[in-house]
Amino acid sequence: MNEYHERLIRMLMEKNSLLKYEQARTWVELLWDDFETSYAKAGRQYKGREMAERIVTQWIQNYGDKLHEFVATNPKYKKYLIQ
Repeated sequence: MNEYHERLIRMLMEKNSLLKYEQARTWVELLWDDFETSYAKAGRQYKGREMAERIVTQWIQNYGDKLHEFVATNPKYKKYLIQ
């Protein structure tokens, strides 16, 4: 899984230069876990890491440049994202 995460971390850092490595890693882990949790809660069969990577890639492409703004509107995640 590390190779998937590393690829996504690099992609996110290219998309959002305001994020440090640790912040990008935290975002990738949160997005990945969110996808897997939501998928499981919906009662769907897990389709593997490739599917998770594809979805997280889409989220990064669509929202990656704005993720640093997320903490301001969602203090619940502040402890994860502020180092």
